[in-house]
Amino acid sequence: MKVANETQAVEFVRQARAEKKPFEIVAGGTRRQIGAPIPALPQLDVSALQGIVNYEPEELICTLAPGTPLPEVEGVLAQRGQRLGFDPADWSAVHGVNGRATIGGAVSVDAFGPGRLLRGPARDSLLAYRGINGLGETIRGGAKVVKNVTGFDLPKLMCGAFGTLSVLTELTFRVYPRPSRAAVLAVMDVAPLQGFAHLRKIARSALEPSGLAYLPSGNTLLADVGRGAALIRLEGEELPLSEKITLAKALLGAGLADVEDGLALFAKIRDGMMFAGTALDVWRMMIPASEAPRIAAEIAAPLWLGDQAGSLLWLAAPASSAALIRSLAAANDGQAMLLKGSDESRAALGLYAPPSPALAKLRDGIKRAFDPDGLLNPGRIL
Repeated sequence: MKVANETQAVEFVRQARAEKKPFEIVAGGTRRQIGAPIPALPQLDVSALQGIVNYEPEELICTLAPGTPLPEVEGVLAQRGQRLGFDPADWSAVHGVNGRATIGGAVSVDAFGPGRLLRGPARDSLLAYRGINGLGETIRGGAKVVKNVTGFDLPKLMCGAFGTLSVLTELTFRVYPRPSRAAVLAVMDVAPLQGFAHLRKIARSALEPSGLAYLPSGNTLLADVGRGAALIRLEGEELPLSEKITLAKALLGAGLADVEDGLALFAKIRDGMMFAGTALDVWRMMIPASEAPRIAAEIAAPLWLGDQAGSLLWLAAPASSAALIRSLAAANDGQAMLLKGSDESRAALGLYAPPSPALAKLRDGIKRAFDPDGLLNPGRIL
């Protein structure tokens, strides 16, 4: 059922609860292949819930309906010299789907991009939300102010919940100024060990990089990198940016080349464009940045790159590598998310590895509080 407003969505959820019928929440349809496959279910289509609800540029606050397409959000903010802090990603190309990635979908799957390095993931930008729980009740969490210290921080729970806790109907974000200039620099022909070391050095500096990525030899995004390229994205007004570039060169003691179309390159990294069209399973592996060279070498994936100074590895690997990927993530206090896989891989592996008993108990308690009958996107995570 396609709903036109929150009232209709509430009615749908209440009817589903009365009939004890689980359902799937859909909008742009670009992220339905993430997570364990779920059976054919009735759909609650919230794609019509879109648009800018309220925008206060002077207060750096923007309230959006969840079905608003990402390009529309970014376009409106850009007109006022602003942006979303977490660089929301569009993984449509990875999954080979034609649809419109939405802001609600980006929040639900925690689809952050390189900007997370400087401004944090979605949970650090989401100030407040409205939604409908599994009881058919309209709920709200957070507050539409940047500084808020009252109550439970419920908006954080919505980020990465994959629609299993609430049907989102309204999202309020803190937004950030968009610098007038940016530069993408690269240390070329550098092996992973030294390349990631360069990135970590920049990350620990006062340069406030907004993107740090490593592209290995054989990548399909940047040609002629030799053994690999360490990429650094810096932002600022003209004079401060010039000073940052000078400091970066002095800090690394290595030649830094300007990357043509560097901002477009980081957008491709954000959206996983290197992994579009591959028949291999695609993983996003969060690990300690210092372990990136060793773990990448041990997995030896046919396609891979490092983002977030190495704390995020993108990997395209055969299904036979799944056990190794998950075991390395666990051994390093990390997490491996199966972003794309065959139905067989998704069914066998799920979205994440099974949580510890203590974490499972906590997660189950939260789920029961929001959705005691298990109606919302059942099985998407578990």
